[in-house]
Amino acid sequence: MLSLNIHNLSCQRGYNQLFNDLSFQVNSGDILRITGTNGSGKTSLLKILAGLNAQEQGDITLGDHRVKSEQYQQEIFYLGHLSALSAELSSVENLEFLTGLNKSIDQKLLIEALDHIGLKGYEDEYCAKLSAGQKRRVILAGLFVSNAKVWLLDEPFTALDPQGVAIVEEHISKHCEQGGICLFTTHQDSVLPNQKMLAL
Repeated sequence: MLSLNIHNLSCQRGYNQLFNDLSFQVNSGDILRITGTNGSGKTSLLKILAGLNAQEQGDITLGDHRVKSEQYQQEIFYLGHLSALSAELSSVENLEFLTGLNKSIDQKLLIEALDHIGLKGYEDEYCAKLSAGQKRRVILAGLFVSNAKVWLLDEPFTALDPQGVAIVEEHISKHCEQGGICLFTTHQDSVLPNQKMLAL
């Protein structure tokens, strides 16, 4: 069983202490929803767990691997709420860039991922012509080609219509049923089964 362990984690931004001595554990199959008011540190926590921001103190391990190790990073898929696309690239080109930074991915898999997320027929459409919801779907299509065990999703349902939300929720559930882990934030109602809650 895979375990993500957070022990005595603290984070400060400027003079503002976002959280202090935060400890929790998530295991294979867990879906953890992180809640809190604006500015409570939800995004900061996900960025720290992704290795993008440094914590003030505390330990983060995935199994025996620490947050900055290559083995840890290989198991992480991070999606930020402000993830950007290039307007000058097509949907499939953007997805290839977002998911293939460290490896080559078969374009057939990318096209299938866009199909799964509801963008069949938009593979070659320039992202400048897509709606906000369609752009978000391009980014979320990365979930369908990622082999990472741990998903860190910051506001994944933003700009999605109910159909898009249902597609993403179903894929999160499937990922965790197969032994994955998902931590996410959202301001929207979520019907993900058996989700646990962490309030900041």
